[in-house]
Amino acid sequence: MAYVERARRTGGVTDYPRAERALRTSLRLRPGGNADALEGLTALAVARRDFRAAERWGEEAVRVAPGRWTSYALLIDAYDGLGRYKAARATRDRMLAVDSGPAARARAARVSWDQGRVRTRRRRSRTRRQPRPRRRARRPRGRRGGYGPGNWPGSGDAEQSLRYCEAGGSASAAGEPEAGACRARALVALGRTAEGVRAYRAALARRPSAEVALRLGELYESLGRPRETRKQWGVVRALVARSAAAGVDESLVLGTLEADHGDPAEAVRVLRAEWERQPGLRVADALGWALHRAGRDGEALRFARRATDRARGGEVRSGLRVSPGVIERAVGLEAAGRRHLEERGG
Repeated sequence: MAYVERARRTGGVTDYPRAERALRTSLRLRPGGNADALEGLTALAVARRDFRAAERWGEEAVRVAPGRWTSYALLIDAYDGLGRYKAARATRDRMLAVDSGPAARARAARVSWDQGRVRTRRRRSRTRRQPRPRRRARRPRGRRGGYGPGNWPGSGDAEQSLRYCEAGGSASAAGEPEAGACRARALVALGRTAEGVRAYRAALARRPSAEVALRLGELYESLGRPRETRKQWGVVRALVARSAAAGVDESLVLGTLEADHGDPAEAVRVLRAEWERQPGLRVADALGWALHRAGRDGEALRFARRATDRARGGEVRSGLRVSPGVIERAVGLEAAGRRHLEERGG
C-alpha cells in the first residue's frame, strides 16, 4: 500500500509492479481473510484503471471484511469505471451504513456529483464552513460544446474552485497530488492563462501525468504557441508509454490526443476497444468525440447521448468533451441540437 500511495503522490508508476508483487506475496502467505491485501489489490487496480480487476478484488474485500468502509469506496470506483452506476449507488449506501463520518460522506457526495445529482452532492458535502456559492462563473466557450480546451474545473464558481484547490494543496506538507492541476484549471477558467501555464508546469514537475500534460498542450495550442504545443504532444506520448509499461491503462488520454491532434481513426480504434473492456461514461464521452472528429456522426450521437443520459448517471458530469447538440446539428437535427446546446449554455 505504501508503493501505491507513493505512486499516487509522485506519479512514479514504476512503484505499481512493486506493489503488485508485495500484495500477491501477502495473499500467498495468508490466503484466507486477508482483507488488507485484498483492499490493496483493489486500490492498485483502480490506480491502473483496470476496473475489471478492481471489481473482482473489491467484491472479495467487502465480503471478507464487510465493516471496512474504505473497501466500499474503492469498489465504487470500480463500478463507476465499468458503467455500473446502480451498483455504485447501492455500494455507496452500504458504505454509509458502515461509516457515516466526514470522509465517507465526502466519498458518497462524489458519487452523486459524478452521476449527475448535483443538489444531492451539495446537500451531503455542505458544512457550516462551506457557504453556498454566491454566483456562477461564466464558462469559457471552446470547440467542445462550449467548455474550452479541457480546462474547466467543473460546475460552480471558478473563484471558489480555485480556493478549494489551493486549500487542498496546502492541507499537508505533501499536499493533495491533484491540487496543482486543479489550481491550473481554475486559473485558466478565470482567464489567468499565464498563471495557469506556470501552475501546470509546476504540477507536472511534482507529479508527471499524461492527462495533465495533455491539458497543458491544449492550453498552449489555444494560446497560439505551436512549437511548445508540438513538444508537449511528445511529452504526452512518452508518459503514456511509461504508464503502459507499468500496467496503467491510459487509453482515454491516448484516444483524446489522437482525436484532436493526431489520427481520429486511430482514436476510434483505441477508444472502441476501451469501451468493450470498460464501458464507463468517460469512455462513452471520449469515443463519441473521436467518432465525431472522424466524421462518423451517426455513431457518435449514440455515445454522446449515452454520456449525457441522466437515467444512467450522465448529463452534468464535468469535463464532457462534446455536447450531443454539436453532433445533432451535424446530422441535421437542428432543433434538438439547438435545445441541447442552450441547456448546456453553449
